[in-house]
Amino acid sequence: MSNKSKGCNAERELIHLFWANDWAAVRIAGSGSSQYPSPDVLASNAKRKIAIEAKLTKDKNKYFPKEEIHALKLFSEKFGAEAWIGIKFIRDRWYFLKVDDLDLTSQNFVISIQLAKEKGITFNKLIGVL
Repeated sequence: MSNKSKGCNAERELIHLFWANDWAAVRIAGSGSSQYPSPDVLASNAKRKIAIEAKLTKDKNKYFPKEEIHALKLFSEKFGAEAWIGIKFIRDRWYFLKVDDLDLTSQNFVISIQLAKEKGITFNKLIGVL
């Protein structure tokens, strides 16, 4: 299975999680390839709107180009949504981090497994189920 297919499947997994918890969610196919900024997943429960850049990785660190994070922030501000990064390390759970919690290198933003576990929240906390 290609990395792109694995990423699409991870995004679909998030969609199913949202719908199973009484949230509406859509996957924005082709996000990142449009001239306009768009997240991978958009979800709402009529009280909150969440825009998610979703990533699946087998590595210990996931790097994000600055432009990708700035595009998520821009979309979220214009749409009135909360900007979140959803990351799933293979054989681990989903972690969700606010953009401001990402580490910054000279060229990229980065999330390590350690950062995800320290500052990230679980899916249930993201949607307010404690």
